[in-house]
Amino acid sequence: MKALFICGKARIRSPAAAEIATRLGAKADFAGLSKDADERLSAEQLEWADVICVMEARQAQRLKTLFGPHLRGKRVVVLNIPDRYTCMQDSLVALLEPKIRKALQV
Repeated sequence: MKALFICGKARIRSPAAAEIATRLGAKADFAGLSKDADERLSAEQLEWADVICVMEARQAQRLKTLFGPHLRGKRVVVLNIPDRYTCMQDSLVALLEPKIRKALQV
């Protein structure tokens, strides 16, 4: 399973999610949708992924607006993770892990 995790700036939530998914045995990558993201999302990343997970519903909408044609046949999952954590904060990991397991069907 190849999972791509997307948030705004690719600084906290999506790198943490990718780390957790890797620990669960998936191949994982992360990116951000913002112009100033540390790792900007590319069409190649979307093509690579089996499942695409965004942190918030508004990010799913922005993803569709920016990359709609690249999402055909892709499963997009909204994890509903608010932007109020530090990277790998215990409470963030506790919130992400069950949602990632469900998204990956692990």
